[in-house]
Amino acid sequence: MNTQYKVAIIGAGPSGLAAAKALKEAGVTDFVVFDKNEMVGGNWIYNENPSHSSVFETTHIISSKKHSQYSDFPMPDDYPDYPSHKQLLKYFNDYAQHFDLIPHIRFNSTVTKATLADNGVWQLSIDDNMAFTANYLIVANGHHWDPRMPTYPGTFSGKLIHSHDFKNARDMAGKRVLVVGGGNSACDVAVETGRVSDFTAISMRRGYYIVPKFMFGKPVDVLNETFLKFPLWIRKPILKLGWRLEVGKMKNYGLEEPDYPILKAHPVTNSELLYFLRHGKIHARKDIRELKGNTVLFSDGKTEEYDIIIACTGYKISFPFFDTSFIHFDEKEVPLYLRTFHPKYQNLFFVGLVQPQGCIWPLAEAQSKLIASLVVGKYKLPSDIIQRVERDLNFIRNEFLDTPRHSVEVHFHEYLNQLKKEYKKT
Repeated sequence: MNTQYKVAIIGAGPSGLAAAKALKEAGVTDFVVFDKNEMVGGNWIYNENPSHSSVFETTHIISSKKHSQYSDFPMPDDYPDYPSHKQLLKYFNDYAQHFDLIPHIRFNSTVTKATLADNGVWQLSIDDNMAFTANYLIVANGHHWDPRMPTYPGTFSGKLIHSHDFKNARDMAGKRVLVVGGGNSACDVAVETGRVSDFTAISMRRGYYIVPKFMFGKPVDVLNETFLKFPLWIRKPILKLGWRLEVGKMKNYGLEEPDYPILKAHPVTNSELLYFLRHGKIHARKDIRELKGNTVLFSDGKTEEYDIIIACTGYKISFPFFDTSFIHFDEKEVPLYLRTFHPKYQNLFFVGLVQPQGCIWPLAEAQSKLIASLVVGKYKLPSDIIQRVERDLNFIRNEFLDTPRHSVEVHFHEYLNQLKKEYKKT
């Protein structure tokens, strides 16, 4: 069977749902969403066993609900400032039901191959035994599901896992646990293991800005709104001063001071890590130099034995349905206009392929509105799109750290305003 659609969407997570809703709102009804799961929600479908999802039992969002909800579908009033994964999954299901998106979704359907034919039509293989075609393809498969594992000299004889497979800390009771990484996942996991383990340490290769979830009584991203009237170059020192007044120096917690300006790297939003460090429930360690059996050698010469190492070392940007000779962004720059439009294949779009200093979903919604406008002919890509892509890449090179995760980094409000400004042209 070969069914033709105008638009195909890969993924029914928060970004894919935003794309589906935008298409429907623009008057496009001839579209289909393929998702490998049995329900909507993508990464927020918690499973106590290793699965597509990277959330664990006690996961709460790290951006406030005010800045994480879709523009025309607010989260319930009784949701807390930082909702849990259960509340978020219900929110996404309610969103899909409210806008009648479910009839467009084919669940338990994995896109195994996507190729662009010579006539410009997308050919999709589903579970290797069904074929579909579409005039436009929207990729919304997420970028927090394919673990990036670190490598070190030597061999570890204990248990080594990635945070993707960490679901709860119950198995950590009575163990010596080393958490590797300095991002949000690493800090969250270290706090969870620190509650029950005999000993938990966190190994960071550099200094990080660790920001409490609440500052001066407000969610930190809500507080940041206060200063949006100032340009970034003024806002950055204000934010750093506020951070310093709130938490003090990192050396007081046994951590390295960040050697880069604030907002040049993805911030860590965590209220418990610093508390646990000062209470001796978590211990700060340097980068790993070598593994020898159960012994870990650190870069400062310290050696310790551990039962479990949890690598919270991020995720690859993966599109298993594309041949890597066609699209391959991992550990490379991502040459997309507005982080959304491919300059060469102008019927190929990416939604949610951003790492914002904030939440992805409102940005995915804005991206989707622009895509839907293009599909119905109200928006045209600029003729100098290649030059604009290069300007975007230059901005990323100068604005953020040169690491794989920062290849898709954006400042939340500035990027959202950029998308809205472009949408006004439609």
